[in-house]
Amino acid sequence: MKTAVYSAHKFELDFLLSANNNRHKLIMHKEALTESNVKLAAGCQAICIFVSDKTTAAVLNKLFFLGINFIALRSAGYNHVDLIEAKKLNIKLARVPEYSPYSIAEHAIALMLALNRQLIHAHNRINENNFSLDGLTGFDMHGKTVGVIGTGKIGSQVARIMYGFGCKILTFDTMENEVLKKDFGATYIDLKSLCNEADIISLHLPLNKQTKHIINKESISWMKKGVMLINTSRGGLVDTVAVVDALKFGHVGYFGIDVYEEEEGLFFEDHSLDILQDDVVARLMTFRNVLITSHQAFLTDTALKNISATTIHNLDCFEQGIVSGNELNTK
Repeated sequence: MKTAVYSAHKFELDFLLSANNNRHKLIMHKEALTESNVKLAAGCQAICIFVSDKTTAAVLNKLFFLGINFIALRSAGYNHVDLIEAKKLNIKLARVPEYSPYSIAEHAIALMLALNRQLIHAHNRINENNFSLDGLTGFDMHGKTVGVIGTGKIGSQVARIMYGFGCKILTFDTMENEVLKKDFGATYIDLKSLCNEADIISLHLPLNKQTKHIINKESISWMKKGVMLINTSRGGLVDTVAVVDALKFGHVGYFGIDVYEEEEGLFFEDHSLDILQDDVVARLMTFRNVLITSHQAFLTDTALKNISATTIHNLDCFEQGIVSGNELNTK
């Protein structure tokens, strides 16, 4: 099946081609999907998109006009797709519901450790032949209280890892994980209490109307002074401007993010020769207690292999007219 692959990044190409094994004709495009380049999918039966491809109603209608009737998502999240419009047009979609919860959980822990032990600053000092330890003091993770907001597959892994560090685990979610409670001592409490008690807070929620800006001026006011806040989930969970204000006054002591609400057009691209236009990110970069990575938490060989395998499986199933189990709008 001829498929236009948008936002085809160098880091994933070998994995996609290996998983495909010449079954489908994949037309690779580095560009992200936009209204202006929908025409690149002309002659294809399907397209394959990444998290940075905004599939709006206008884009979907243009795809429909070209005869595209299937979209394979190379992601678990799908808030970048207008599902209502896709259903109206009878464009089928399938996602990659799971690829490696460990990759994202481990990245969240890496951000915590790097911020706590000031590894970036220590490395930069060594490069300047500065071997002083002044100003690099961290804290023992052991014995600290960690608040995990969202205890799905990724959040549960974070809770388990932090339990292994000897931390007290507090959790917040609409559904309780009995294994976490029984085997890892997790205590489910309300959001305000979690913010009151946690030394470290890690976010692992989907983005929807209920969770958008769950971290805001009010919820930050509930937190301990000097709290460490980590987000490897969805950028829209955090009101970043409110966090900047809290960083300025020392209320938030550490801020580590792999996602950002306005990351479109910024993350996944090389802007090293450009003037940075995002004032919020520019301000964040001035804080020595902030660590930003560019949506790379998923980026392990295991995750890329799994994403590619499931994506090709979804294409196979659509072509053969069978259910993959990963469909988004079958009803």
